[in-house]
Amino acid sequence: MTTVHDFEPTHFHTTIGSHEPALRVASGDTIRTWTVDSGGYDGNGEHITPGGNPQTGPFYLEGAEPGDTLRVRFHSIRPNRARGVTGAWVAPHTVDPHFVRRLGDGDGEDWWVLDLERGTAELENPPPGLESLGELPFEPMLGCFGVAPAQGQAISCATSGEHGGNMDYRGFRAGVTVDFPVFVEGGLFHLGDGHALQGDGEIVGTGIEVSMDVEFSLDLLKGKTIRWPRADDGTFVMAVGNARPLDQAIQHATTELLRLLEQDHGLDHRAGSALLGQCIRYDVGNVYDPAYAAVAKVEKALLERL
Repeated sequence: MTTVHDFEPTHFHTTIGSHEPALRVASGDTIRTWTVDSGGYDGNGEHITPGGNPQTGPFYLEGAEPGDTLRVRFHSIRPNRARGVTGAWVAPHTVDPHFVRRLGDGDGEDWWVLDLERGTAELENPPPGLESLGELPFEPMLGCFGVAPAQGQAISCATSGEHGGNMDYRGFRAGVTVDFPVFVEGGLFHLGDGHALQGDGEIVGTGIEVSMDVEFSLDLLKGKTIRWPRADDGTFVMAVGNARPLDQAIQHATTELLRLLEQDHGLDHRAGSALLGQCIRYDVGNVYDPAYAAVAKVEKALLERL
């Protein structure tokens, strides 16, 4: 029998690692909780913890051991306050070097009014030229989440790796299932860094940063071994590679997608190559932080023909 846990966090982590479990759950259990924003501000706008993508958790999944897979299903991700903030300038390394001098000094921020009932965001003080932009619809997501890495590591929430972390992929929204390799006992799942809206790449260093109410469930896939995060949004199956330079992230994602096709759909690498050669799609997650995130995906409808 599964259980629903209403969890009130009291402590947050700016690294993902083998921290003391905040809650122990069984496979199939659902957790309802909340996260602070990337700066450590809660739903009341109070600064309650140091910034740096503070994480709620970690959540210990009973029975999870190295070599297993932890599956998270996001049922609901909802902003819980009426104001969010973004960076004001694109990052210098996302434009041509000669163009950098035309950008600002990198400082500054934009504040957004969030209509929680209508699910829209609007600039409080639009820069000249954007006065008529008006409202943009929410696409709530979590920028940073994952499991504890191996060998007792505690990895900064500013970056990402095989364990997940700060991937900032706008496709990680409610309704999506994400799988992670388990590296330590219990898996130790962390989550945070909510964005009401974010463009591909997070090129200004933020989405619309806001605290979130989150509902999710954890499942244990016993004996299933994967190497990088995988996901399913109902339309695509995906694999995520986190690394820098970007070509290495793409290599990790493509390799993991080939493994997924073999493991879950019985396609050897010859068949997988023929399919992906014409049907693979790539999305870009984070291109701002130390590790870039690349997402390789293929439509589920194609796999259902096989």
